[in-house]
Amino acid sequence: MAGPTTADRGERQKLESGPPRPPLIGRLRRLRRLIILLLAVLLTGTAAVWVLYGSPWLRTERVSVSGMRVLTAAQVREAADVPVGSPLISVDTDAIEARLLRKLPRIDSVDVVRSWPHGIGLKVTERTPVLIVKKGANFIEVDAKGVRFATVPDAPKGVPALELAVSRRAALRRFPADRLVREAVRIAGELPGAVARDTRTVKVRSYDAVSLELTGGRTVEWGSVEKGPAKARTLLALMKADPGARYFDVSAPTAPASSGS
Repeated sequence: MAGPTTADRGERQKLESGPPRPPLIGRLRRLRRLIILLLAVLLTGTAAVWVLYGSPWLRTERVSVSGMRVLTAAQVREAADVPVGSPLISVDTDAIEARLLRKLPRIDSVDVVRSWPHGIGLKVTERTPVLIVKKGANFIEVDAKGVRFATVPDAPKGVPALELAVSRRAALRRFPADRLVREAVRIAGELPGAVARDTRTVKVRSYDAVSLELTGGRTVEWGSVEKGPAKARTLLALMKADPGARYFDVSAPTAPASSGS
């Protein structure tokens, strides 16, 4: 008796394995997994937003201040006006920086940073006076950028006074006072350390006629702002060669002169 044919065996395997799985079931399962994943992402995002904005855990509670030399921490905090109690993430750090620079001209720059979970940090850099301008009984401080940033009753120690002695209006029209102040600041910044410490007055008669009055009754004719580093080197050499001199002329650094020894 002949055995089952190949066709018979194929039919039997189909009957044993059952009917083929409809493709719709697989698609439904994939859709269900996708919905679950989307719900998980939505719930996680909602929870994160609530933690950042709605919970009491990440609120602004303290404001730390550092870097001041003249200003007080209370002055900086008052000008910053940080919204204490608000969500830390919602604090506008750019707005705080703008308020500080506007309200406190003594501040040259400030870094405003979030200090999680409850703090705002204010790192202040104050302007440093390089010259002072006498105004009545007070003194105006001028920084290295030529910015007049503060009026104080007492002259800071070691800061030279700026004296504008421009006599002709035509000269002022050509070189306005603000520009002359900037040029004087530049000259003061290029002085050698030893000379800077001894400088008491920077006198500006015109753009190209600037002189320095030093301690001990010494005078330096500097000239214009041009060739500042060369003039500084020449001045040091003159002072070393003629320590008893009272007058130095470095307006032309290649042909300097000294006298009064």
